[in-house]
Amino acid sequence: MRVACPIFFCASDTLSTLISSPKVVLITGGTSGLGKAMCQRLAAVGHTVVGTGRKPEDAPNGWSLITMDVTDDASVRAAVDQVIARHGRIDVLINNAGTGIQGAAEDIDDALAKQLFEANFFGLHRVCRAVLPHMRGQKSGLIINISSIAANFGLPYRAFYSASKAAVDRYGEALSIEVKPFGIRVVTVQPGEFNTNIPNARLRPGTIGEAYRKGYERAMGILGGSMHYSRDPDELAVVVARIIASPRPKSVYRVAQGVQKMSVLLKMLLPGRAFERLVGKHYE
Repeated sequence: MRVACPIFFCASDTLSTLISSPKVVLITGGTSGLGKAMCQRLAAVGHTVVGTGRKPEDAPNGWSLITMDVTDDASVRAAVDQVIARHGRIDVLINNAGTGIQGAAEDIDDALAKQLFEANFFGLHRVCRAVLPHMRGQKSGLIINISSIAANFGLPYRAFYSASKAAVDRYGEALSIEVKPFGIRVVTVQPGEFNTNIPNARLRPGTIGEAYRKGYERAMGILGGSMHYSRDPDELAVVVARIIASPRPKSVYRVAQGVQKMSVLLKMLLPGRAFERLVGKHYE
């Protein structure tokens, strides 16, 4: 059974329902986690899939992996040129590459914050800039930006992660208006927690200030404990497959359950300070 609503989406579609016509799909960050799940799912339903990574290994039969470092202009351009040379077009771009960060905002220096934004925001922009001329030339295209439920509110001890994903959302909104005349659509997907390696890969400051240590350790303990209910990344991949198959995709898809799903609704309904108190109590 498939259940959908205007804001949140969950699905368990069969393969046969997830494709309208085969597309050439470029997925950044395709070597693990959500990116790998999307590569596998989209290839299984019949799309031509090219995943990217900084140090890609051989992909299973059905899709390919190429080298791309989204923080490097030359690497991005070379990878996009390689896809165009091999397949002649890019129908769908999925901006998935990125990383997490944890630590009190005061403890994160400029260099670490910039490293995060290079991966999560400016990297996404680099790939868009490299792909958009080709999509404009073919007068069609779909860009799917993988954001986060965390884009909707500031999470304590992950302030810069929330900020980077909020920046992705605002960028996508503006870009959608700009590229619509060229037959290009832009969609934002906001996942909640999934069973990936991102908790172990988060950037961290060298030291945690004594003033924040107790709150930080408590919040990280709660966050780590929440991973036991994380779901299969293929659930997100199914949603993305349906977006690609849709003739009129929505602007935003939030793929979340439980407290994460409820938090977005509460942010819309509650006064600002009331919502802050609610989040604070959760991390206590």
